[in-house]
Amino acid sequence: MELIKTILFGVVEGLTEWLPVSSTGHMILVDEFVRLDVSKQFMDMFLVVIQLGAILAVVALNFEKLNPWSSWKSRQEKKETVRLWSKVILACLPAAVIGLLFNDYMEKHFMTAPVVSFTLILYGILFIVVENYNKHRRPRISDLSRLDYKTAFIIGVFQVLSLVPGTSRSGATILGGILFGASRYVAAEFTFFLAIPVMFGASLLKMVKFGFHYTGAEIIILIVGMVTAFIVSILSIKFLLSYIKTNDFKAFGWYRIALGLVVLAYLFLIGDPTADC
Repeated sequence: MELIKTILFGVVEGLTEWLPVSSTGHMILVDEFVRLDVSKQFMDMFLVVIQLGAILAVVALNFEKLNPWSSWKSRQEKKETVRLWSKVILACLPAAVIGLLFNDYMEKHFMTAPVVSFTLILYGILFIVVENYNKHRRPRISDLSRLDYKTAFIIGVFQVLSLVPGTSRSGATILGGILFGASRYVAAEFTFFLAIPVMFGASLLKMVKFGFHYTGAEIIILIVGMVTAFIVSILSIKFLLSYIKTNDFKAFGWYRIALGLVVLAYLFLIGDPTADC
């Protein structure tokens, strides 16, 4: 039964990590109804470290594009890959600095269901507003290689917003990319690559805080969760990149609003709207 629950968490993580709908919000909802028989400390760590499976999916799907030492690439292509990584690292700096300074405070004061429901609704509305605003604009950056350092850094600043649970890391960075001239495809693609160092760092930080002492059952739960998230993430990433070639993000905006209202309704029914998640 615990493995079935773990697989469910992996499926939810793999589906929602890359879609702009907030994996945190979904994982909180799943955790409300599907409780793993583990300590709270392990569960807090598990909900972050399971993201490693999702990250490895990005690496697997884009290994050649991300590999600056590939023997298949020309010297110019290798330089382009190094430039891509330079932009990714630059974009990571704002969230890395703010995250290290305020991570504990955020977890203590913002990891609550009311905050998640509010941000789900707020960014759902923003997606709809931005897409309407963007309807008649022509993106100035239609290829990832043309993404300049300034725009990459601005996208990184938007990533800081995702430190508030329910925002969605991919949602915040995609919105930032679109607002500052990137096409939906470029914004989504750069978001995927930006997640690699960010989520590796977050997972490592959580594992260090937890300590490297696991029971056999905990190791199995971690492995099953990450493998499931890896497989589902591959499907999720392929779906999103295919979807946005002919569609905008408004559907995700409406979904976020609906989910936020469901969370609020749930809080009202259980009668404890300030409960910590």
